Amino acid sequence: MSLALYGHPFSSYTQKVLVALYENHTAFEFRSLGPDTPQHAANWLRLWPLRKFPVLLDGERRVAESSIIIEYLQLTHPGSVSLLPVEPIAALDVRFLDRFFDLHVMTPMQHAVNGALTGDASKRRDAQTVATEKLELAYAWLENHLADKTWAAGEHFTLADCAAAPSLFYADWTHRISEAYPGLRAYRARLLARPSFARAVDEARPFRPLFPLGAPDRD
Repeated sequence: MSLALYGHPFSSYTQKVLVALYENHTAFEFRSLGPDTPQHAANWLRLWPLRKFPVLLDGERRVAESSIIIEYLQLTHPGSVSLLPVEPIAALDVRFLDRFFDLHVMTPMQHAVNGALTGDASKRRDAQTVATEKLELAYAWLENHLADKTWAAGEHFTLADCAAAPSLFYADWTHRISEAYPGLRAYRARLLARPSFARAVDEARPFRPLFPLGAPDRD
């Protein structure tokens, strides 16, 4: 098998790529990074010394960064689900939304997580305050944006939804999406019902105790 993905099933950015792979039933080997697989960690660090995952290995070619991996898969291993429009402006809209979810939803969520991981109560509180403020801004924008859409960019599931699924999944655990955002709550529910993301969520269930803010008993 030529495709191998290095990552962790509980990682949001790994899940983003897994959704793309599962959408098109793309054959690949998942090389999970953890204490039980030191050989995978050694190969991963050799491939990408920056110590970030996921990383895709396609034969001798290494591809890093989740958005780039998904675009690479569309170019080299396309399937029935096209995750990026052919039309340039439509593709630009999808790329913008992909960046929105990564920068304005995933990043604040991770900031709160990092604060909790310090073990310092004041740092945890301060990080949560910042994350809550930023996530509220993102939630409000998304509620308006999604008003007439099934998926992030319209009627078709795209790269933007691959980014949205794990970012909104964990963001809601970090700062609950309130009833003030019914459209966003419904969109998150559609993402969770999508077979590709449902599979990624199920595969990560054993790792929920690792979530430092406390994984809620739902989803």
